[in-house]
Amino acid sequence: MSSRAENTPPQLPLIDYGNGVLLERGVGCRLSDGVTLVSDHYYPSQPGPHPTLLMRQPYGRDIASTVTYAHPAWFASHGYNVVIQDVRGRGDSGGDFYPFRHEGRDGAETIAWLSMRPESSGSLGMYGFSYQGITQLLAAAERPEGLVCIAPGMAAHDLYHGWFYHHGALRLASSLGWGLQMLKADARRRSLRETSDRLEQAWADLTAQPSVLPFRDNPALHGEGLPTYVLDWFDHPDPGEYWSSLDISQTFDRIRVPALHVSGWYDTYLQGSIDGFLALTMRAGSPVARDNQFLVAGPWTHIPWGDRAGSADFGAEALLDTDALLLRWFNHWLKGSGEFAHEPRIRHFALGENRWRHAAKFPLEAKHALYLSSAGRANSRKGDGVLSASKPANNESSDIFVYDPEVPVLAPGGAAAPSGQFDQASLELGNNLLVYSTAPLAAPLRVFGQPRVSLYCATSAEHADFTAKLVRVRPTGAAEFICIGIARSSWLFAKSGYAADKIHHWQFDLEPTSCLFAAGDRIRLEIASSAFPLYDRNPGSEVPSCRANSWDWRRSTQIVYHTGDRPSALYLPTSEAAG
Repeated sequence: MSSRAENTPPQLPLIDYGNGVLLERGVGCRLSDGVTLVSDHYYPSQPGPHPTLLMRQPYGRDIASTVTYAHPAWFASHGYNVVIQDVRGRGDSGGDFYPFRHEGRDGAETIAWLSMRPESSGSLGMYGFSYQGITQLLAAAERPEGLVCIAPGMAAHDLYHGWFYHHGALRLASSLGWGLQMLKADARRRSLRETSDRLEQAWADLTAQPSVLPFRDNPALHGEGLPTYVLDWFDHPDPGEYWSSLDISQTFDRIRVPALHVSGWYDTYLQGSIDGFLALTMRAGSPVARDNQFLVAGPWTHIPWGDRAGSADFGAEALLDTDALLLRWFNHWLKGSGEFAHEPRIRHFALGENRWRHAAKFPLEAKHALYLSSAGRANSRKGDGVLSASKPANNESSDIFVYDPEVPVLAPGGAAAPSGQFDQASLELGNNLLVYSTAPLAAPLRVFGQPRVSLYCATSAEHADFTAKLVRVRPTGAAEFICIGIARSSWLFAKSGYAADKIHHWQFDLEPTSCLFAAGDRIRLEIASSAFPLYDRNPGSEVPSCRANSWDWRRSTQIVYHTGDRPSALYLPTSEAAG
């Protein structure tokens, strides 16, 4: 059998989409293993051949990510063949779907097939966000001939660290929600009516699903003939071969093409996007690739990309025309226009300032130290927790709070864990978290990069989490969520070991951000042991989180020390702010 995909004759005539754009619907690509993938092809009005833009996605090719991108016909009207393909086991394509598993080879064979078609100039680019972004990275790592550039949005090169888990804690709301969405399509495809009904019922009450215990035993995830990939995600809480076999975390140095990375400060996969950009900048497989990684980081959630995220209005500048940006990117690499030559390497939106800033490199160090201090009552924003540039005294009192898995501290957006910039003032009233704030700033302070915490903590539990949340407090008292980080003891101390009632040094990063703290603002750090259901709650016992129910929960007492010899601190990546 040939190792190259083969073309099957078109099944339908060309359809006029206006402006001279023609659609060929349902084109089959037969892969080397006999599976046929189906795609829709949009052709421009001008005589060809033309370069090709490819999007490979699992949601139905007619959608074509139009929730965030212009319709494929728009890109075709600018002189591109645009191909939207159902991945294996989705839509009209054959085979069985297992997320990520087949996308490298299938993508490479599709590219080889497209580059040989008569309408193709032989040059091809890929675009799309989320899963469609990962299909680009996986295909690019196969080094298919004809692939010139990619534009992955809100994706991850490392699935464990950048998509499913954050420092050992499961991104529960997104993993469970997306898993239910994918399984719904599988159940319908396989005509599993009862299973489909359970999934639809769960989907209709999505915010309640993280509280179904154990969450691995959620009835919607089980059924004869239903794929097991969601259960597999939960059953692999540590990095390892399972994850690296599905992503490019061990093979990203095989990528030899330029990439335009699009990310959002409030996207679930922000860390994955930034880490992918940094990894390819430093270690892509060719000088051209390393020198031509670009990053756009806007004030956006996963969907949509605009001037609103949560309760915040980021102003007109946040309405960046990402379609026009993509067009310039592809014109530069696929048509030789040169129009991307003067674009900044990094374009990032500064929260608080609400304007775009440019940078030549992404900061990798956080050196501006703000030390935690209190008289022993930093609980809630009514407490006495302080952040300052001065190190605490040796005899300073520690702070204590109780973590109760039954009543966890909620996610920044509340019980439904929506993404965005939400006011944290109400969540800060509980004594089950610690709050440390600076005095009102005398001068503006610009933060760009990845904040970090260094905490000296002890807990009565043998298994524990700590969360750290950066907040911008306005003169009005509004407490605007900026970014968050979490670490699980089983992950952070996997090599050194962890024990209850012993002081350990917790050092971990928060997710990246760009934010201007204006004069009069205060910088705030919240410390807790949960952010549910953004992350799964740690049961505090030996039982894995995904298999734990309320009988397995253990309350614990958490102590945060801040003394001269144990100076707990927040470290910010800062730069001079414009006057």
